[in-house]
Amino acid sequence: MKSSNPVFARRGFARDGGHATRGSRQPQAVGAPVGSPAGASAYGPHTVNPYAEDGPRVPRLSKGAPPQDRSQAAPIDGAMTIDDVVARSALTLGTVALTAVLSWVLLPVHDAGTGRSYGIAAGASLVAFALSLVQSFRREPSPALILAYAAFEGVFLGVISHATSQYVAPGAVVQAVLGTLTVFAGVLIAYRLRWIRITHRFHGFVLASATGFLLLMVVDLCASAFGGGGGLGFGSGALGILFGAVGILLGACFLALDFRQVEDGIAYGAPRKESWLAAFGLTVTLVWIYLEALRVLSILIQQNDD
Repeated sequence: MKSSNPVFARRGFARDGGHATRGSRQPQAVGAPVGSPAGASAYGPHTVNPYAEDGPRVPRLSKGAPPQDRSQAAPIDGAMTIDDVVARSALTLGTVALTAVLSWVLLPVHDAGTGRSYGIAAGASLVAFALSLVQSFRREPSPALILAYAAFEGVFLGVISHATSQYVAPGAVVQAVLGTLTVFAGVLIAYRLRWIRITHRFHGFVLASATGFLLLMVVDLCASAFGGGGGLGFGSGALGILFGAVGILLGACFLALDFRQVEDGIAYGAPRKESWLAAFGLTVTLVWIYLEALRVLSILIQQNDD
């Protein structure tokens, strides 16, 4: 399993000679009705459980069985469980929060140390991005790599959040955190109630939209750096609010994809180590949502102050 939000390319749970690979096949084909037999596809016959060696490793459910039956199946020794995902996610997000708080306190943005703090934040963001790419293309998860990514991401978020609170939009940071938690809870509830259906069309639309969004961000950054001014205008005004809202919506869609991958991994008896990749994907997505929420709130607060 891999949740590779940084490069906007997903891979499912696959196996090659007993090791996780970058296979494109999902453990339960995207679009299969929830509660269908493991491996059932909405577009064809059943696929083979990629983690099964001598037959299915999880009970096959009859079509139409309630979704909760999958999570109530007895866990397999050494297989990933929801508790594993929760524990690794808490550790990863806790690392982000801890380093963010430390960088907020130890890297000042309101005195002579401003330039140094911004430089450290920029360097931390580049290192975090590089580590995320390395993990995205690894065959197996590396807990040390994932926690290092979380630590450097936290440094970046701490300095940026402090600067935003100090100079741009006081109060926006707390609101952005609450907004991120609200989006997470809302998507989780909607997913558990099956209000969100993960289909091939949904999957492709999200990836295509995210790719276009990322390209626009790059163009805006280049326009700001080399053309002067505010780039394409995504940092202010109604266009900036709209752009940020689209970013939050895309983050919510990626959360749904992450939830589906976790659910499929548990249903197929993915190795426990795969829970680190689930934690990595959730962390990347939540950081994305937080930054977009901070963008929107900063613009709104600035407009209200004018």
